[in-house]
Amino acid sequence: MTRADLSAAQGQLFDPAEQAGGAALALEDGAVVLRACAVDEAPALLEAIEQVTQAAPLRQMTTARGWRMSVAMSNCGAAGWLSDHSGYRYDAVDPLTGRAWPAMPEVFASLARRAAAAAGFANFEPDACLINQYAPGARLSLHQDRNEQDFDAPIVSVSLGVPASFLWGGSLRSERPRRVRLDHGDIVVWGGPARLNFHGIDPLRDDHHPLTGNLRLNLTFRRALLRR
Repeated sequence: MTRADLSAAQGQLFDPAEQAGGAALALEDGAVVLRACAVDEAPALLEAIEQVTQAAPLRQMTTARGWRMSVAMSNCGAAGWLSDHSGYRYDAVDPLTGRAWPAMPEVFASLARRAAAAAGFANFEPDACLINQYAPGARLSLHQDRNEQDFDAPIVSVSLGVPASFLWGGSLRSERPRRVRLDHGDIVVWGGPARLNFHGIDPLRDDHHPLTGNLRLNLTFRRALLRR
């Protein structure tokens, strides 16, 4: 998709008032930052996050090597992403509560579908949403999203709250990543040839946003399970 095609598609799917942050930023073929496209829906998204995390509390997971992650996480949808001594995986049951993960709120799924379409990925139907909460100093090291069963679908990542420095790498961990500032309401979408690119978040700076205080919230939408 060319830059002109991307701008046209974005304009058709999001109200111009939602694009106050400027034109979309193309990272590379298959990857784009949609500036400020979730600003208007942010209060509803934050309210839905509160409801989900009341049923499935945020928690700091551990890696297979026993390291405690600095980011607090929860999930909603048909499958939830997990990390523990067994490794990384998806599961339909929250091990903390013993119950199925909460259903994905429609305000989440609708935004994810529209953002994916605006980036050139039609018919995206996410079945998993990972909720990440960053406090000052929290970070996410370079990694690939490769625990999903379906790599044909894109990743949609929504930023809420204080700004973050997003690391956008290449197909190899050794490639030096590009740093891209993400502000409240920005959405990053990547798929196709960029689906397995490495990415991460630099340590979060101590900042303030009127809706989230000193926190950054992130919604990462994926299609984790194969479609039947």
